[in-house]
Amino acid sequence: MIIVTPMTGEIDAAGDVATGILLGRAVEPHGGVRSAHGHGHGLCLNCGTALIGDYCHACGQSEHVHRTLGSIGHDLLHGVFHFEGKIWRTLPMLVLHPGALTRRYIAGERARFVSPLALFLFTVFLMFATLHTFSGDIDRGMPPLVRAAALKNIDQNLAETRAKLAAAEAIPRPSTSDGAPDTIAKLRSEVKGLQTARHAMSSSSIGDQEFTFTNMKTGWAKLDHGIAKANANPGLMLYKLQSSAYKYSWALIPISTPFVALLFLWRRSYRMYDHAIFVTYSLAFMMGLVVVLNLLATIGAPGWLFGWLIALVPPVHMFAQLRGAYRLRKRSALWRMIALLVFAWLALIAFVVLLLALGLGLTG
Repeated sequence: MIIVTPMTGEIDAAGDVATGILLGRAVEPHGGVRSAHGHGHGLCLNCGTALIGDYCHACGQSEHVHRTLGSIGHDLLHGVFHFEGKIWRTLPMLVLHPGALTRRYIAGERARFVSPLALFLFTVFLMFATLHTFSGDIDRGMPPLVRAAALKNIDQNLAETRAKLAAAEAIPRPSTSDGAPDTIAKLRSEVKGLQTARHAMSSSSIGDQEFTFTNMKTGWAKLDHGIAKANANPGLMLYKLQSSAYKYSWALIPISTPFVALLFLWRRSYRMYDHAIFVTYSLAFMMGLVVVLNLLATIGAPGWLFGWLIALVPPVHMFAQLRGAYRLRKRSALWRMIALLVFAWLALIAFVVLLLALGLGLTG
């Protein structure tokens, strides 16, 4: 049984953001950032090369190094604020001019903007942090009082329907009686439906051991064993799926890149690297959109706003990024945007299948 308290969720969320910042900084340690320390003299403490600036021209290490306990906090703040400094140049471009951002980065403007991989890692951790904080975990999807009231209502209806069914079955009827079999069949169907509803309601928490994913037998021994393990401990299974989505979100990049390449098979001037940059920036934007939607849900934004944002923002952003990154005409960008929406769903399905394979132990 997995129990996640609100305090644990907040601590994990803070850890997610910090991890995202540090990973983003690890991917892009000092691109476009100059040190405020050092005076360009002495020897590099790492390789012994004579210094002629703030950084060693042989190994890249900064002249200024810390040797105090406070240096850990300094390094964290240094990474955060320098990372944010480039973010404020990158985010407006990503939102308003994604195609220009993609094209300029591919063309070589690397120090000016946050690299796509660093931005992707940051938005991944930010997305999971906000979902973790504001939406809660799987086992907290319905408040306990609401679930208890719903179960009480279902139990009452189930008891009444069972009583009606017992009364109907107890009445002796001649074999030629009309309508009775249909009445009994209808009552039995209602009982079965209420039982299913109660089972689903009472098993919606990941700690409930009555929940089963499926009772099917595939004949594939490894898959059947994985299903049996999931049914034996559904809480662990759902936790593994959640954790796998968190850890393997990067797999969306290699999954999606070939789909984009299919749209430009006859344009040899574009390489797989270009498509990978396009995909990574696009995924970073989409995950940022999830963060915005989650924040809007937290403050109680109207439902129609979510519908418009989900329906319009992704295709419009894809269209703008395609047209700007690949210098396409409107009609050419439009049909590719439609195809890309289909490909995005296929990539998402492939990613879900990968998560299920990892969760059921089919990859070991």
